[in-house]
Amino acid sequence: MPHTPSPSEAVAAALQETMTDLIDLALQGKQAHWNVYGPHFRSVHLQLDEVIDDLRLWSDDVAERLVALGGTPDGRTETVSSTTRVEKLDGGQLSTDKVIRQFDERLTAAAERIRTHLPALESDLPTQDLLSGVVFGLEKHAWMFRASAS
Repeated sequence: MPHTPSPSEAVAAALQETMTDLIDLALQGKQAHWNVYGPHFRSVHLQLDEVIDDLRLWSDDVAERLVALGGTPDGRTETVSSTTRVEKLDGGQLSTDKVIRQFDERLTAAAERIRTHLPALESDLPTQDLLSGVVFGLEKHAWMFRASAS
């Protein structure tokens, strides 16, 4: 049986933490998608679907990178709930203005958290590149929310 390398602690932590935040952001995006209302309903409703699609893709890429390095991603509900660093989303109806503001803030904060891991990943350029791409995407979506704010 071939030896499977195991990721360094820094690489495994960066990937696991990023994955749980992305999963939580996708779940929050769906919650907001179902409960958004207001003058920009349709555009925000559709924008959330685009963001959710990207979040799901990125969380899958991050998890698969962790597996490829010999790690074990943990995306179970209890793990995501107990380790996410994403601010909680209110329940109930959410105004379009609130959704726009909160998703700008959450996406920007997630990108900033990932950035803190990048220097420690210089010895694993593929992982650093993957997470840099996620940061780029998160920042792009945050900008699009900011640009739509009234």
